[in-house]
Amino acid sequence: MTPSKTIIQASVETLSAVDKQGRKLLLRRLTALDTLRLFKAAGPVLAQNGPWLSMAGLAFSVLEIDGVPVPSPTTEPQIESLIERLGDDGLAAIATLLNEDASVPDAKEQVGNSRGTLS
Repeated sequence: MTPSKTIIQASVETLSAVDKQGRKLLLRRLTALDTLRLFKAAGPVLAQNGPWLSMAGLAFSVLEIDGVPVPSPTTEPQIESLIERLGDDGLAAIATLLNEDASVPDAKEQVGNSRGTLS
């Protein structure tokens, strides 16, 4: 697979989680462009605030809640509204899923490489 196809495939890959309230959350990992858009939505001050940005990034990864599409927020109030909608249970489910998914290395990427060596 070519590098560009790998990037495109990774950008459309979705993950799902169920929070303690029983809501099904459809997520995706943020791409570089998503991160840039998150910085823009956060503004120059909040883009420098690591804890705020981490929580906003979790919310920004949500595509659907219980099958209802969630548009990507484009402003600070929209980010805060989505965080309020997700609440502690939703954010915890997202964080757990994304951390678990990140900790499982892709075997093809690891073959023949020392830890930390790029493929």
